[in-house]
Amino acid sequence: MPDSKKRRGGSDRRKIAAGEPYEIGYFAKKHDITRDQARELIRQIGNDRDKLNEAASRLFRK
Repeated sequence: MPDSKKRRGGSDRRKIAAGEPYEIGYFAKKHDITRDQARELIRQIGNDRDKLNEAASRLFRK
């Protein structure tokens, strides 16, 4: 039976899965920061994708 495109299986794309290396890598590459910087942002801010994107973009605006 094919997977339904309507069901996400509990996956919430508004959050970053901090325990998944590919998520950390993608986020770091997207914002041109290191993986350690990405992990530190997640530790400080949480895993809300919008808040993290804003915080990462502020890193270089200063």
